Amino acid sequence: MNSVDRNFFAYLDEMNIVTILLPHSYHHGLSSAFYMAADAVKTPLAILEKTEIEDHFKYICQFEREISFGRPYWIFDEHGGKTDLQIGAVIRTDRFDEKFYYEGNDLGVTFHAEQTCFKLWAPTATGVKLKLRPSANDYSEIIKMRREDFGVWSVCLHRDLEFYQYSFLVLVNQEWREAVDPYVKAVTANGEQGVIVKLEKTARPGLKFPPLENPVDAIIYETHIRDFTIDDNSGVKNKGLYLGAGELDTNGTDGEVTGLSYVKDLGITHIEFLPFNDFAGVDELNPAKQYNWGYNPLHFNTPEGSYSTDPSNPYSRIAELKKLIDQIHSIGLGVIMDVVFNHVYIREQSSFEKIVPGYYFRHNEIGLPSNGTGVGNDVASERKMVRKFIVDSVRYWLEEYHIDGFRFDLMGILDVTTMNEVRKTCDSLSKGILIIGEGWNLNTPLPPAQKATIANQVKIPEIGQFNDKFRDTIKGSTFNLFDKGFALGNEHLVDAAMEVITGSIGFTKKSTRLFNNPSQSVNYVECHDNHTLWDKLQGCYSEADPAVRQKYHRLATGIVLLSQGIPFLHSGQEFFRTKQGDGNSYRSPDRINLLDWERKSKYKDNVEYIKGLISIRQKFSCFRMRTTEEIRAHIQALSFSAPVLGCLYQSPMEEVILVINPSSKVQRIILPEGEWGILANHKNAGISAKDYINSEEYFLDPISLNVLLKK
Repeated sequence: MNSVDRNFFAYLDEMNIVTILLPHSYHHGLSSAFYMAADAVKTPLAILEKTEIEDHFKYICQFEREISFGRPYWIFDEHGGKTDLQIGAVIRTDRFDEKFYYEGNDLGVTFHAEQTCFKLWAPTATGVKLKLRPSANDYSEIIKMRREDFGVWSVCLHRDLEFYQYSFLVLVNQEWREAVDPYVKAVTANGEQGVIVKLEKTARPGLKFPPLENPVDAIIYETHIRDFTIDDNSGVKNKGLYLGAGELDTNGTDGEVTGLSYVKDLGITHIEFLPFNDFAGVDELNPAKQYNWGYNPLHFNTPEGSYSTDPSNPYSRIAELKKLIDQIHSIGLGVIMDVVFNHVYIREQSSFEKIVPGYYFRHNEIGLPSNGTGVGNDVASERKMVRKFIVDSVRYWLEEYHIDGFRFDLMGILDVTTMNEVRKTCDSLSKGILIIGEGWNLNTPLPPAQKATIANQVKIPEIGQFNDKFRDTIKGSTFNLFDKGFALGNEHLVDAAMEVITGSIGFTKKSTRLFNNPSQSVNYVECHDNHTLWDKLQGCYSEADPAVRQKYHRLATGIVLLSQGIPFLHSGQEFFRTKQGDGNSYRSPDRINLLDWERKSKYKDNVEYIKGLISIRQKFSCFRMRTTEEIRAHIQALSFSAPVLGCLYQSPMEEVILVINPSSKVQRIILPEGEWGILANHKNAGISAKDYINSEEYFLDPISLNVLLKK
C-alpha cells in the first residue's frame, strides 16, 4: 500500500470546493495562498472562509471549472508544502450522483464471443487493476484496466478463464486496496476471492411457482436452512444443508412426515428462509463449530457456502441452492428470500467502502457513519448507484434463481423510491412476487418522508409491512416478556384486537388506521427475533398448567391465521417451539435453534388444529378479503360483552362467525338467527362442521377461538 508524507490535508467536498486543514504545528496553521495542480501547471485557489477548529485552521477554497476525476491532484501552500487532494464529501452530493450514474447492466463479469469482460464502477479511483490467478496456489497476474465514461473501469480478455480467482486493486486517495467484485456471483470458501463461473452449467428446468392472485392468499412459514433439518430426528440425510432442506418424503423416528413435505402438508404457500446470500459468522470449512442467522452480509449475489456440500467448489453452492428452489417449486410452494440491503457486516472491510470510500453509506451531520441499524453502518439506498445495486441484485435473484418473494430486513433504513423501483422491477419480470419488509422507523439521516416505514405505507402501497401493532396487541409487548396481549388474557385490548383482526385498516375508528389495504399487513406473533411465543408464555404463566399455556398459544396462532392480511408463522410455532428462553439466538448453538421434530410428534393434536385453521382460511375467502371496501361492506362487529370478540362475515356464498374468548372463564353468548355448524372450537378445526348449534345460546370454552358456518 502506498503512503504519502502529508504536511496538511485537503479534501474535495463539492465539485469545485476544497477544504484544507492546516495543523497549528505547521507554520502555526497559517497560509495566505493555496494552489492546485494535476500536472506542472499550478492554479490558484480562492480562499472563501477561514476558521479555527481545535488545533487546526480550516480553509474553504474554490476553484474554477470541475476537476477531472480519475487523475491525481496536488494542493500546495505558500510555504512550498504539498498534499494530495483526497476525495471528501463530494461523493455525497447530488451533482456527483448525476455525473457518475451508470445505466449499464454489465458490471462485474460478462461473457461476449470468446471474451471475458470485467467492469467496475470506481469513479474516484485514479487507477484500477484486475488481479487474476488460476487457483489459490498459482501466481497472480495483474492487468491494468481502462477508465471509461461514468467512472467505469474495464478490460476484456480473449481467454477462457473459468475457475480463475479474481479481485480488483483500486487506487483511491493515493492508497491501493484489494476488493472482491461487489457484483460477484461465485466465490472461494469464506468469500475471500471472486471466482469466474459459467452459470449456464448450473441451469435447471426452472419449475415456476404459480403466482397468487393476491398477497393475502399467501401463508408464510419462516425458517433457517440449518435449523430446518439439523435435528438428529429430522429423518433428513443432508442435515443443515441446501440439499437437506429440499429433501422430500422424509420421516422422523415416529414414521411421521418431516421437512419440506411436512410444510406442504400443513397447507403453507411460501417458505421464507433467513438470509442465504454469502454471510460472515460461520467458517464455511468448519460450519459445525459456529452458528449464525445470516444477518452479516458479505456478498449479496452469491449463495452462502456453509449450506453446501463443498464450500471450496464455487459451483456447489449455486447448483445446490437451485436444486432446493426447484424442489420447493415441484410441490407447489414459493420461496421468499430474506435480504439484508440495509447494512454490511463490517463497513471498513466491505468491497463498497474499499472501492468508493464514503459513497455507499450514510454519514451524520458531523461526517461520521450513521448507525440506525445498530450494527455500525447504514446503506445509503437513496444514492443512485446504491439503489441500482439493490435493484440489480433483486433482478439477478429473480432471473437466475427464480425466487418468488423478498423479505427486506430493516426496510425502514431504505428509501421509498428504492422500494418502489424494486416493486416495479419484480412486476416487470413476473406476476405475484411478494415483497414484505420491516418498516421500523430507525434513527438514520434520511428525511422521515423518504423512509420506507409503516408511517409511509401510502407511498409504497404494493409492499407488505410486518405489523408490530398486531403482534403487540395479540401477544403483548415483544420487549417486555411479562406483558400480555389480548390472546394471552388481556381483557382491555378488545377494541385494539378487533382493529388488527380486521386488517388494521381503521375498521372501528378511521383514526386508528395503519394501512390502506389488508395486503399491506403481515400479521404475526412470533418470528426468528426475540422470544418464541412458548417461551414468552413460560414467563407470563410460569405457575400455570402447561395445558393452559398451550391454549393461549393456540389462540394467538389461530388469530394470526384468521385475520385479514398476510399470515406469517415461525417454523415450529405450530408445535410450541422453544429456544429454552433464549431471546436472541442469532449465534446460539444448534441445540437452541434447531427445529425439534420430536416435538412435532409430541404435540400432534396442536399441529392438526393449526392445519385445520389453515384449511379454513384457504376454503373461506371471507378470511382473505382483498380491499378495505370489501372488509367494511362484509364484516359486522357483533356486540358481545367484553372480553368476547365477534365478527360476522356475510357474502352471497356464505355466512361465517369468528368469535374469540380470551378469558379463563366460560362465556355465554347469543348468536344471530339460524342454524350454525361448528368448524372450529377449543378442540377441533376443519372445513366441515363436526357439530351444529340449534339454539340461539352458545357457550364459549375458556381461551378459545370459534368459527361457525351458517347452514
